[in-house]
Amino acid sequence: MSDALEKTAAGAAKPANGRRAANAIRALAMDAVEKAKSGHPGMPMGMADVATVLFRQFLKFDASAPAWPDRDRFVLSAGHGSMLIYALHYLLGYPGMEKSDLEQFRQLGSVTPGHPEYGHTVGVETTTGPLGQGLATAVGMAIAERLKAERFGADLVDHDTYVIAGDGCLMEGISHEAIDLAGHLRLSRLIVLWDDNSISIDGPTSLSTSCDQVARFAACGWHVQRVDGHDARQVAAAIAAAKEDRRPSFIACRTVIAFGSPGKQGTEASHGAPLGEAEIAAARQALDWPHEPFEVPSDVLQGWRNAGQRGVSARRAWEKRLAASPKRVEFETLLQGDVASDVSAPLAALRAKLGTERPRVATRKSSEMALTVINAATKATIGGSADLTHSNYTITKGMGVVTPDDFSGRYIHYGVREHAMAAAMNGVALHGGFVPYGGTFLVFSDYARAAIRLAALMKQRVIYVLTHDSIGLGEDGPTHQPVEHLAALRAMPNLNVFRPADAIETAECWELALAARHTPSVLSLSRQNLPTLARAVVENLSARGAYVLREAEGWRDVTLLATGSEVEIALAAADLLSAQGKRAAVVSMPSWELFEAQPAFYRASVLGEAPRVGVEAATRFGWDRWLGERGAFVGMTGFGASAPAGDLYKHFGITAEAVSKTARTLITA
Repeated sequence: MSDALEKTAAGAAKPANGRRAANAIRALAMDAVEKAKSGHPGMPMGMADVATVLFRQFLKFDASAPAWPDRDRFVLSAGHGSMLIYALHYLLGYPGMEKSDLEQFRQLGSVTPGHPEYGHTVGVETTTGPLGQGLATAVGMAIAERLKAERFGADLVDHDTYVIAGDGCLMEGISHEAIDLAGHLRLSRLIVLWDDNSISIDGPTSLSTSCDQVARFAACGWHVQRVDGHDARQVAAAIAAAKEDRRPSFIACRTVIAFGSPGKQGTEASHGAPLGEAEIAAARQALDWPHEPFEVPSDVLQGWRNAGQRGVSARRAWEKRLAASPKRVEFETLLQGDVASDVSAPLAALRAKLGTERPRVATRKSSEMALTVINAATKATIGGSADLTHSNYTITKGMGVVTPDDFSGRYIHYGVREHAMAAAMNGVALHGGFVPYGGTFLVFSDYARAAIRLAALMKQRVIYVLTHDSIGLGEDGPTHQPVEHLAALRAMPNLNVFRPADAIETAECWELALAARHTPSVLSLSRQNLPTLARAVVENLSARGAYVLREAEGWRDVTLLATGSEVEIALAAADLLSAQGKRAAVVSMPSWELFEAQPAFYRASVLGEAPRVGVEAATRFGWDRWLGERGAFVGMTGFGASAPAGDLYKHFGITAEAVSKTARTLITA
């Protein structure tokens, strides 16, 4: 056994020299979980020694200034062990974390929720809990650090990203996507500390895995080490070696889950449940911690508080360097993140140009046009694609490609790794200043969904360029044709889903996505060419979510509501109805979320009182909110098929003739 505990002949234990600090974490973790009657004591108790070494000897931070831009980032990927970070923040003296907050662990309104939440608890760098997400997000943070270091130099940007990950994090598929990408990019400022305790909820990890994780990381180009996670000297030596290596580092820390709990350590019983009063009493004796619940001796607490102030001088020196730096204004401007003001005028000029020229292009191509303007107007955007760059049209002239040897570019080839791409973009956004966007096909948003959800939960400005958004992609068939995806994405809180109808709306939607500083955005874009629709180009009409593109002459007999590529079909249907003496208004609905946010009187004026027909090459789910009781829908009722796009629209009955017929049925009903 390590020097964490020295066993006596009678089997009791006493703290080894310097281990009372780690035992404070253990005691607070088991006390908080016990009081809440809920939680995960095992991981914090098992990793207390590792965390103590990291925070007291290596992590660059100032507890009194948690937002210091050049702090090291710490990500608790094994977020179920949240009491580890809460205990640390209390001990270190982070603002807003008092003993009373620990006593309110997992209670409504507390700053100590069941899993760490970004923006809810001071000092939490990212929301974690879905296993593997924290690790992949940290890869994005490490990328952002390198991008900024390339721009501003080591005087302003020179820090590491540390991760504590568990067995579950490494079992999740996203972990492989993330570590492969990190190894390829040689993210040498990324250090992962693995809680190698061989225990999962069901029991020993041998029930479900035989993977040699050290070999796996080594195969992905990482520097790897194995240590006893309860031996402070080994842990410190490993971290020091990791900091010197030019590769990302993986340190396998062999630990005992719930270390110090005589009856439950090393077993699954300590993973996700309170230890119980009797076992906690036994643990207090084993750890020689004869203190009341939540009580930390003054000398131990002061030692931790001193560690919390260890980075004050480094932070003050950095502030002096920033004040004297010729790049100060550029640095501070980037961190302010006011991209919308940079792109507003250029995008307005683009919309006017498109209104005059009226090109017939796919909205994925329109997106490229908008990005050409955006990426020239601001250096804050960081683009990328999951191996579909020249299908998504996400790269523009002059961006430069990020490579292992050159981080001066602004475009990342994420490879076929949609999930890791989305999570890494979260990390880039969380790091501050940058606005990441990444492309793939809309159907593959399912692969990225868990990370998209976290972006929405964390209120991060991340933009997903999702092309090939319907049966309009054609011959690739139903495996690649999204039908339920728009509904699924629209169901997610705090996510703006944009489906523009033409080049002008695409530019408008890009402007709105960049202006939404606390909301991620989806741009759902077509593969097939679409006309630029006739209307006055004055204001950003998409900002209202929906608007009357063409009003009926006189009163309305019917209102046709459509999004994206089907707006063209709705307009053609309105022409057919007009020829038959029926008056139809056509409403374009690029964003349901923004339309929902409009005043009721505006929504009523757009929707009108006439019967409504919804038109979208997707399933009906969600449309009845807008159609009302008398409404009808023209769209998909099942999966697609492999054929040219035009044939598919006819086959599935999404045509102007079908819309016109449906509308006439409603009018005469």
